[in-house]
Amino acid sequence: MLVAFSVAPAGGESDSVSAAVAAAVRVVRESGLPCETNAMFTNVEGEWDEVMAVVKQAVDVVAASAPRVSLVLKADIRPGYTGQLTAKVARIEAHLTEGGEG
Repeated sequence: MLVAFSVAPAGGESDSVSAAVAAAVRVVRESGLPCETNAMFTNVEGEWDEVMAVVKQAVDVVAASAPRVSLVLKADIRPGYTGQLTAKVARIEAHLTEGGEG
């Protein structure tokens, strides 16, 4: 499964969320699961239980520094498929390099 998620502190005294978000991203990266981070989400790939455990750990890290946590999560659940973190993008890029619009 692929999960795109965003976790951020809410209700704290600071408007800056980067330190808490960095702590959450660190949890994901240290999990050893395939992952990538962009400006809006962190994407992670693996089996249901391992991915959801990592998301929970990321939420717990943020919750340790804030009275409230915001979590946005989107999942692509496709049993039997792996390597989709890069394969989905590669399929789009292949269409784009063909020169057609679709």
